[in-house]
Amino acid sequence: MLVAEVPDELIKLERSAEEERAKLAGLSGDEYDAQWRRWREASETVQAAITAYAEATEASRYQLEQAVKKAVRYAQEDPAGE
Repeated sequence: MLVAEVPDELIKLERSAEEERAKLAGLSGDEYDAQWRRWREASETVQAAITAYAEATEASRYQLEQAVKKAVRYAQEDPAGE
């Protein structure tokens, strides 16, 4: 599966999960626990969406997930992409 085939919605969900993960930095105690739960919920949402899309399109779930992650990582590394 080519990155160009990755639906924008999946990229947005993955980006949201990554943003929640990044917010864990520097937190501790209850703040960390609360943020960890937000990250977990966002991660579960993107995983469910990837699974549903893969099943609906008969795509490889693994390849789709890798394409989504790759698309998000490349966008984050591009200073013009922010």
